[in-house]
Amino acid sequence: MGTRRSDAANVYKAAEEWVERALKSDDSLFTPGKPIWTRQWLEELHERFLNRPDESSNTFLAKLEWQLANSPPEVYQLMAEALYVYFLITSAVSNNKKQDNVETVLGWSQHAVSIPSDLVDGLTPGIANPGQAFNNKRPFQVGLLIEFAEQWKQQPSSTRRHLLNDPWAFKEFLMAMQFHSLLLRNKQNTPSTQRQALLHLVHPDTFEAIVSLEHKTKIAKAFRHLVEDPSENDVDRALGTIRRAFAAEYGTDVHSFYESDIRERWDDQHKPEKRVSPSPVEVPEFGEEKPSATNLAQLAEEMYVPLSFLEEIEVLLDEKRQIIFQGPPGTGKTFIAQKLARCLGSSEERVALVQFHPSYAYEDFVQGFRPATARNGQPGFELKGGPLLKVAERARQEPQEKHFLVIDEINRGNLAKVFGELYFLLEYRDSEIRLQYSAAPFSLPDNLYIIGTMNTADRSIALVDLALRRRFYFVDFHPDEEPIKSLLRRWLEDNASEEMAWVADVVDRANRHLRDDRHAAIGPSYFMKKGGLAEADVPRIWKHSVLPYIEERLFGSADQLKAFELDTLRRQAARDPEQEEDSEGEAASGDGGPIDA
Repeated sequence: MGTRRSDAANVYKAAEEWVERALKSDDSLFTPGKPIWTRQWLEELHERFLNRPDESSNTFLAKLEWQLANSPPEVYQLMAEALYVYFLITSAVSNNKKQDNVETVLGWSQHAVSIPSDLVDGLTPGIANPGQAFNNKRPFQVGLLIEFAEQWKQQPSSTRRHLLNDPWAFKEFLMAMQFHSLLLRNKQNTPSTQRQALLHLVHPDTFEAIVSLEHKTKIAKAFRHLVEDPSENDVDRALGTIRRAFAAEYGTDVHSFYESDIRERWDDQHKPEKRVSPSPVEVPEFGEEKPSATNLAQLAEEMYVPLSFLEEIEVLLDEKRQIIFQGPPGTGKTFIAQKLARCLGSSEERVALVQFHPSYAYEDFVQGFRPATARNGQPGFELKGGPLLKVAERARQEPQEKHFLVIDEINRGNLAKVFGELYFLLEYRDSEIRLQYSAAPFSLPDNLYIIGTMNTADRSIALVDLALRRRFYFVDFHPDEEPIKSLLRRWLEDNASEEMAWVADVVDRANRHLRDDRHAAIGPSYFMKKGGLAEADVPRIWKHSVLPYIEERLFGSADQLKAFELDTLRRQAARDPEQEEDSEGEAASGDGGPIDA
């Protein structure tokens, strides 16, 4: 029926292995032949994890290490394998973060065990985006998985076989399950996402790849006219009928209910992506130069920005050929410029980088005479091309490929002097002119693209003149606007413990104090450390990077600096209701469905 996500074969293979080894027998995922998913070890894990809730503010792993202290090796391994199964469904956590969490638990045991390589592959790409609550409420989600397995083992083998052969009997068993642990007995409705995830992981050809019951209900309601029996009250049966009816009604199968044109019909909160249609006159065809949507989607995920944001920039580049990213420091302008250029150019060799500064001249950028040794050994001068001419020549040699020149800190140079007669060529790519030091005609190739970055916080920089502004599109990178506004929060979810969300709250709070000068706002890049962010990193970064920047912005207003002390901001953010996230909804910030929808 197409209910499986087409690009997640490794995930489904891993889920099948778990069903085969853990549900059909008492075997292990990581060490086949060693009994791990047994009633004995599940009961032991139940007692240590489910019956010893830790209400402290420690991280999930810190609490778990205390709960499992001095456990038998089998219990550590069982918990790690349960955590692995929990991670299978989510597309919102990186493979590295998933693997690191599982291997951390395995590392607590005296008997070293590692995740088999084929199962490591199963952690990517996930199946659905279950939302922040799935991660923030991890103890309850993993707890339901463990309690499900424990109650499963209490069933006769004939009943278990029947439940694996009959998806609807399995659903009835799963939904009727009552919790008995201290962790879950008062949380009957909390881990509903995990129930929906188990339906799809165990019976992926029957139940949709949707983990939000709310979304399932909305879809069934929107397309109820396609349901044969209007009295049908089982939402999953209704979705199956709707999927089958789509082919007959609309002449097409449903790849995903999260496809934009379908989602518009059932989700009144959905905002279709705004796409700018490039002019067929202004945008010539370059054959197969456009990167696949998959590459751009992977880049968006890597940089924690929406795909629609990168797609819009691509359209702007196709229309005008030159663009400037402008905003305060630390907002990722240069990083995104280089990454996007390499992606669109499909090669590192098709991207050149220069940085402007006050002494940078036309002779440095375009063409000029440089000291050289003459043939007779006497000093002299030689006419040499700058980076612009070099990248233009490379672009001419590959007319079917996109070439990029990234100009960092473009407004730090004297632009009128640096660009000279190129102002004309930026607008009229099909024209030729003579350069200052050459009689030969010159033009800018149509497949040469320019991406500039501009720091709007530097008061020493003169304004960009209108002549240049007319020739560039401008894209804002401001911490008070999406996608930069939530970038740090998204990055922290994958690269720090769930308790580190307070860092994003503090940055937001500090930026509120700076709201009278949005160009002074604190960007997310300060905290996006390679390898992740730990609690101990934040005071050091704040003291030596953030505070000096704020002091410079508030020069002459020393009395205002006290409001930017890290501890003060953290206390304010903790009690600020506007900073609190929706921790009640299962899909507080996720679709509940495929992340690529």
